[in-house]
Amino acid sequence: MSVYLAPIKIVPIKAVNDHDEQIYLSSNLINRLGINKNHELHIYFGKKMKLVKVEARNIPRDEIHLSEPILHVLSMPFININFLAKHIVSKQILYLGPIVALVTEFQSNQAEEPNFRSIHTFCKELHQTATKVGGFFYVFNYHDFSDEGVDGYYFENDKWVFAKLPFPDVIYNRIHSRKSEQTALFKKFRGSLERFGIPLFNDRFLSKWEVYQHLMLENHIQPSIPETRLLSQEALHELIDQYDSVFIKPVHGSQGRNIIKLVKEGENIIFQTSKDPLPNQPTKKYLTKEVFYQLKPFLHNRIYIIQQGIPLVKYQDKSMDFRVLVHRNQDNLWEVTSLVARISAEQQLVSNLAKGGKIMKPLLALTTCFNQETSLQILSVMRELSIEAAYIISRNTNGVTGELGIDIGVDDTGKPWIIEVNSKPSKNFEDTLTKIRPSAKAIIQFCTKLALDGVLEMEEY
Repeated sequence: MSVYLAPIKIVPIKAVNDHDEQIYLSSNLINRLGINKNHELHIYFGKKMKLVKVEARNIPRDEIHLSEPILHVLSMPFININFLAKHIVSKQILYLGPIVALVTEFQSNQAEEPNFRSIHTFCKELHQTATKVGGFFYVFNYHDFSDEGVDGYYFENDKWVFAKLPFPDVIYNRIHSRKSEQTALFKKFRGSLERFGIPLFNDRFLSKWEVYQHLMLENHIQPSIPETRLLSQEALHELIDQYDSVFIKPVHGSQGRNIIKLVKEGENIIFQTSKDPLPNQPTKKYLTKEVFYQLKPFLHNRIYIIQQGIPLVKYQDKSMDFRVLVHRNQDNLWEVTSLVARISAEQQLVSNLAKGGKIMKPLLALTTCFNQETSLQILSVMRELSIEAAYIISRNTNGVTGELGIDIGVDDTGKPWIIEVNSKPSKNFEDTLTKIRPSAKAIIQFCTKLALDGVLEMEEY
C-alpha cells in the first residue's frame, strides 16, 4: 500500500492566548491533504498527540503554523522544521514526521555541549539528511528516556541544544558497549519501547558465533565461510592439524582487539597477537603442541571462536581485507552503500583502523594482485555475497536489522571469503570527502520507511 506524503514546513507562531488550539494551513494544503476546514484533528508528532482545530489562512502553500502552547504540549522545539504530512481521513489524524532518534551513551551536562564520541560528526550528518528530506532528528542517552518523554539534544544554529522531546517514531541504536546493552536499565528501556510500539533499528550487537550459525543455515553460501568452531582443546587441535593457520577471536570482540593467530612452522607453532607491538620486542612467540594450555593466560576466561586461516592476498606485504557497508532501503531491499579496502599498519595482524590501518579504493588495491578485469569480477562477487549475507542474517535475527558491516578477504585464487559481520559498523570507512556520508542518507531513508510503516498501521487499524 502506498502512502501519499506532502512535504511541509512547520512554522511556530506566537499564541493568541494560552489556550490557543488552532493550527493554520493554506487552502491549497488543506485540499491536497483532504482535510475539512474548521474540523478537529488529532495531530501526531512521533508518539505525542494533541486534538486541534484546523483553520485556513493566507500563508505559503506548504506551511503549517503551530502556536507555542501546541508545540509545548507536543514537546517540540520552537523552530522551523521540514516534515512529511499524511492525513488519515478515517481516523481524523494528521501525522507529521518522521521523528528519528539515535540512542547512545555519553556524558550529559546541560551547561555544555555533549560529545557523542566516535559518532559525533555522523550525528550531525544524520540531522542534515533528515532536515533535507523531511524529518526531525535528535540524540539521547537511554538513561534519559522515561514514560513522560525524552531528554535529548537536537541540532540548531551549529550546536546541540538540550530539550524535552517527543517519543520518536523510530530509534537507531548506536550503543557503544555490549555491557551497556546487558544492564537492567537498558533492558527496562527496551521494555518501554515495546510498550510504546517504537521500533529499535539494529537493536543489539551480534556475536561472531551467532553470525556464523546463521550463515551456515544456507548451503549455497557455506563455501564462502571459513570453518569456525567454539574454542576448545579438541577444536583447536583438529583445526591446527587441518589448516596451515588459524585465528582465535573473542566471540564478543570488536575493533581487532585480542585476536590471536597461530601458524604452523615445522614442529613449532608461531603465536602472534593483534596487540600493538612494544618497541624492540618481537611480535612472534613459538609454542609447542600443547598450545591450548599455553594460550590460557591470554584468553582471560572469555568465550572465543577458532576460525580457519585463509591465505589472503596482501597489499605490499601488509594484511588486506575489504569492508562492505550494506543497508536496507525504502523498499526493504538490501543494497551496498560503501566498499573500501583496508590495509594494515606495519607489523600489525589486523587491518582495523583502530589498530592503525588505512583505507583505499578497492579497485586500486585489487589491481596490485590481479588484472583489471579479474578485479572488477571480484568486486561484483563481493557485493553479491554481502547482500546475500545480509538477507540471511536479517531473516534469522530477532528485531529490526537494517545496517551491517561485512568484512571480506580475497584469497590468492581471487575467491572472496566472509570473515566477519558487524551489526554496528564504524563510520570511519566511508569516503569523507563528501559532506554527508552515504550511510547517513541510507539510515534516514530506512528510518523513514519504518516510521511510515507505523502510519500504515494507524490507517488500517
